Amino acid sequence: MNLTSTREGIGIALDALRSNKVRAFLTTLGIVIGVATVMTMAAAITGFRAMVMENIEAIGPNNFIASRFDGTEIRFSDNHGKDPWEGKPALTFADAEMLEALPAVRTVATSIDVGGEVRAGSRAVGSVQIMGRSADWVEYSRGDFLQGNNYLGVHDQRASNVAVLSPDLAQQLFPSGGAVGRSVRIKGREFLVAGVYKLKDNIFASAMKNWVVVPSTTAIKDLDANYDWMDFLVVTERGFTQERAMDDVTAALRSARGLRPAEENNFALIKQEAFKSMFDRLTGVFFIVMVVLSSIGLIVGGVGVVGIMMISVTERTREIGVRKALGAKSNEILWQFLVESVTVTVIGGAIGLAVATALAGLITATTPVNATIPLWAIFASIMASGGAGIVFGLYPANKAARLDPVEALRHE
Repeated sequence: MNLTSTREGIGIALDALRSNKVRAFLTTLGIVIGVATVMTMAAAITGFRAMVMENIEAIGPNNFIASRFDGTEIRFSDNHGKDPWEGKPALTFADAEMLEALPAVRTVATSIDVGGEVRAGSRAVGSVQIMGRSADWVEYSRGDFLQGNNYLGVHDQRASNVAVLSPDLAQQLFPSGGAVGRSVRIKGREFLVAGVYKLKDNIFASAMKNWVVVPSTTAIKDLDANYDWMDFLVVTERGFTQERAMDDVTAALRSARGLRPAEENNFALIKQEAFKSMFDRLTGVFFIVMVVLSSIGLIVGGVGVVGIMMISVTERTREIGVRKALGAKSNEILWQFLVESVTVTVIGGAIGLAVATALAGLITATTPVNATIPLWAIFASIMASGGAGIVFGLYPANKAARLDPVEALRHE
């Protein structure tokens, strides 16, 4: 078990692969598929996570959401448990006014969404996200007005039929331009377009093309938005920390709802970190599934390794007998065959890694995701490939090491 025997084992393994390319291809195919799958997914998830984290930070690290319940928690229900919003009263416009008066809070935008069709003349766009927001929603949802302006607080107070369109929706409804001052019909109701607003570039804005913002009071009054599911988009005042703002909001809501010190909050405050944690949990589950699926490829490849190594032992039985007759020890034979097995699987892992690198480059070139294979994943793929070689090569190697030299020399 020295450098010479290791080098010899690697050389024999490479010769075996070159001498029977079809068998070698079939042997390493499972390893290649398994490693390529895991590495590609790791690259995509890593790139997507970096983008999501950057976009979440762009919203404002000190901003947070007040909600009836915490929708970022992943729950599994057997249909016998109670819903997470049971026993938790809805947030109200009065609550928003109360919170906006707090020193540590800059703005509180009411938020309630519905979906529906938007029309302008003969043109219609379906499945549009209709966002009911109070006038200071732009403090939370950062971006720029490409045309016109936002509606005013008085419009929210009067439940006026005014709207702000996304650039994509404005382009589809008014391809010649000039959307401001023109009328659109939202779920059959006529609205005046006040402006066209482009959200700051992020993955959420890219995924959500067609949306329209209207006063939250109007969404409830005319567009069938459910008042019970209203949230607050809270912007922390400059000079105050998020913790201070959240503490003040918590104290104010608990006091308004008459909660005793021992009682739990019947509302939820959601920080940006909660969305990060939710994303990590979702991708973690997805990644585990992909690891399990790729393990099947490694097992298939491992079975192929057992097959090719058993054939190698049979073909070289006489050689093993000669080596043992000349004084080679069983553990030296075992080591050599293990080195051969590991070489085969590591080569398969390296090919899988190369395939994953190419696929990651393709993802980066064709999508907004900068797919990058993390260093830990490269290390893990090589270790997994080598481990598969040891596990699946142990039986053939042990069989070769235990051959009787006299019987082996008689082998034809």
